[in-house]
Amino acid sequence: MTIKTLVIEDEPRARKNLITLLEENFPDIKIIGETGSVRETIAWMKENEADAVFMDVELSDGNCFDIFRHIEVKGQVVMTTAYDNYAVKAFEVNSVDYLLKPIEIEDLRRAVSRIEKNLHIESPSIDFKKVMEAIKPSGESYKDRFIIRLNDRIVPVNVRDIAYMYSEAKNSYIVTYEDTSYVLDESLDTVEASLDPNRFFRISRSCIIAEDSIESISKLLGGRLRISLKKGISCSTEMTVSRARVPLFLSWLEK
Repeated sequence: MTIKTLVIEDEPRARKNLITLLEENFPDIKIIGETGSVRETIAWMKENEADAVFMDVELSDGNCFDIFRHIEVKGQVVMTTAYDNYAVKAFEVNSVDYLLKPIEIEDLRRAVSRIEKNLHIESPSIDFKKVMEAIKPSGESYKDRFIIRLNDRIVPVNVRDIAYMYSEAKNSYIVTYEDTSYVLDESLDTVEASLDPNRFFRISRSCIIAEDSIESISKLLGGRLRISLKKGISCSTEMTVSRARVPLFLSWLEK
């Protein structure tokens, strides 16, 4: 049987290598689509349908979870990523397999074998509600507070007090509505998974913003958006939504 396959990967070299591995080793795999961003993938899936989807976690305009929030993902999903952190639990619940880069051929054979087996039974779509439940911190809902270590002190910061988070020079920071800044021990990738997506949105790779911190939004040349924060909150990083993320951002605001 022919397995119609979509490859989602934002790095051209990684995409080419994966497609080559698939085409040279699995004659039943037929590549019918290639995408590199959340927006491009959503547009592709509205017009097409694949039996199998090889999906990178970190894409050029966000991460793969944004795709599931906006469209039903049909077919067998295999995650391909360089990160072995919060995503593992989510993908074990709903995806066929989870492959760490660089991808080994034996791991790829295992994933394709599972795809073939499942396609003979049924071809379920991903249940995103289950995915979101799986990536929440164990034993609780979304994170209520962060524990900040300041030399010999420990400072709890409630999530409801956070205006935005940003990364700069390999460090991550929290900025509160009281305009206090703290250094985070975690990366934004890890933090994002523990936040309520109804309250927080990642406007860029370097910034996650809270809905309640937004005062106004203005249009920029090139289709981008600029966010103005409410009075009293300093702007420590660029508050710009890229053109590629604008539709997702507006959809998030409208809920």
